[in-house]
Amino acid sequence: MATLVTPEQFSPVADAEAIRNAVQGLGTDEKAIISILGHRNAAQRKLIRTAYEEIYQEDLVNRFESELSGEFERAVYRWMLDPADRDAVLANVAIKQSIIDFRVIVELSCIYSPEELLAVKRAYQARYHHSLEEDLAARTSGDLRKLLVALVGIYRYDGNEIHAGLAYAEAQNLHYAKEKFDHDAITRIVSTRSKAQLMATFNCYKDYFTISISKHLADDAENQYVTAVRTAIKCINDPRKYYEKVLQSALNKPGGTDEDALTRVIVTRAEKDLKDIKDLYCKRRSVSLDDAVAYVTSGDYKAFLLALLGKEN
Repeated sequence: MATLVTPEQFSPVADAEAIRNAVQGLGTDEKAIISILGHRNAAQRKLIRTAYEEIYQEDLVNRFESELSGEFERAVYRWMLDPADRDAVLANVAIKQSIIDFRVIVELSCIYSPEELLAVKRAYQARYHHSLEEDLAARTSGDLRKLLVALVGIYRYDGNEIHAGLAYAEAQNLHYAKEKFDHDAITRIVSTRSKAQLMATFNCYKDYFTISISKHLADDAENQYVTAVRTAIKCINDPRKYYEKVLQSALNKPGGTDEDALTRVIVTRAEKDLKDIKDLYCKRRSVSLDDAVAYVTSGDYKAFLLALLGKEN
């Protein structure tokens, strides 16, 4: 369930004019921008951006880049992009880091539907004139490269039908592959089977070996490939639990908040399942996500995130 709260009445022209007033003259009225954009869904934001450009012959996203700054500017920029284009940007940022943030790539390939992932790949190619697979292959190597390229390259079956015998057999295969360090076999299963089939396989694994495959792999967690596989398993098994953990880690990162991860989860899930993630966070941490975010952020960035979380500052 989404956290985004939108108004009953909506006028893209009125919003575009109000935003123009907020960015013109001396200083920027950030509160006005938050009051509008913090309560508009993707379709509405697209209409606002179109109306603004038609009226003022200026791209609104470019205007925000020149008027805003810091984490607030980054959050607004990502919020204003079409979802597939935004995810393409997130993927590119993750790939271009000195050490690739493979979590973003795994999220896209293991949580998103096949159609959503395909849209992201198309947006990526349109924006960067390379395929997502091409850039991943250029920035990674070895088993990690094979896994990530396979994950984004597949178009998974998205139905609920499962083959019980196959689930049992591949649970055995995964155990054998783990013991023999046969990463190719693990990659083949994790990257090709449907989510429903993989969940059945993971359940068979736990039933037969009395330990989850994720925990079984934890003894080799220093290996980057194994960490990526465990991330994929967590994303497939329970996306809400996975995102809750990402938020918890971002808010409690040693040395300071991981604003990039915090922004990514809130911006990408506010229109999807952020309410469920919030409820799980509160249940597991005994503190509301709103309060946790408010404690480690400040200013306009704080106000904007709280608006997307469904709570005004």
